[in-house]
Amino acid sequence: MQVGFIGAGNMARALARGWGDPVLCTDSGSGRAAALVAELGGEAVKSNKELAERVDLVILAHKPAQLAEVAWEAAGAAKAVVSLLGRTSQADVRSAYPGVPVFRLEPNTTVEVRRGVLAFAEPEVQADDGLYEQIKERFGRLGKVVEVPERLMAVAGALSGVGPAYWALLVEAQVDAAVRGGMPAAVALDLVTETMAGSAELLRARGGDTLAMRREVASPGGTTARGLAALERGGIRSAFHDAMDDVVGG
Repeated sequence: MQVGFIGAGNMARALARGWGDPVLCTDSGSGRAAALVAELGGEAVKSNKELAERVDLVILAHKPAQLAEVAWEAAGAAKAVVSLLGRTSQADVRSAYPGVPVFRLEPNTTVEVRRGVLAFAEPEVQADDGLYEQIKERFGRLGKVVEVPERLMAVAGALSGVGPAYWALLVEAQVDAAVRGGMPAAVALDLVTETMAGSAELLRARGGDTLAMRREVASPGGTTARGLAALERGGIRSAFHDAMDDVVGG
């Protein structure tokens, strides 16, 4: 299946790097398409219409506000469309691409290292099952595919889509705290990131039982218990609730 990107920003670049194949892409004059092609090979195609004519699957990776403008060029030539457009429903994209199979996807940037989480909106219109499975298999090479009802796609994006930025902030905060305590930043970063990776694997092995995992580490009245209490006093739970509300409702 030949895919092509309309838009060559951060998410398109992460997907293309994860696949590692020569890429066909366009941009709106930013030069990012040429830069991506210089890195991976392929071609920066001259127009969105030409790209749609040459590929089996068009991946919409442009700005959501450009939906109508891009569709005016590409809709007549597109054979199938996967939309990465935030806050843009399948119905909106189908209206812009009438008669074309449309799928909605919310990936995150960790697809670049093939450890991504890819939230697929359950199709609202009957699609060719073979095509849908083929598309899921293509994207599934880059990480875990999770099917989500359309109405929950904003929540999915507020968990996995923005997740790498949240984890980066948490790592940064822990490293800063360690540096304040005298630890070299490089050593602190190694300790924090390896602990994060191992904790994710252990939590998966524990069937997602976060309480059991915390109890295995935190002895009553011990240092971990005091640290957890400090995080609770600092409002870590309410901060994540506020972040969810702002991302979903913003």
